[in-house]
Amino acid sequence: MHEIFIQLSYRGAMELKTARLTLLIDPNKKAAFERLCAQQDLTPSQVVRRLIRDYLAHHGATYQPSGAGDEVDEAAARPAKRGPRSPQD
Repeated sequence: MHEIFIQLSYRGAMELKTARLTLLIDPNKKAAFERLCAQQDLTPSQVVRRLIRDYLAHHGATYQPSGAGDEVDEAAARPAKRGPRSPQD
């Protein structure tokens, strides 16, 4: 197993901070994932961030984006339903 570090950051209007997610993954699976990401002109971090956003939205999880300040805007705290995303996601 190889340990990979993925720094999660979303440079949207509300999320200003980053956090690190560390996971263990089979080396061959990691290599295949990185090749596929490269073929799609995406970074592994972009894909993981998208997977996490989609997973949270699918399960109806809410969160306050980091950097949103003390005021909680209920609409901003919920994952937005979006159309197709750009590669910068």
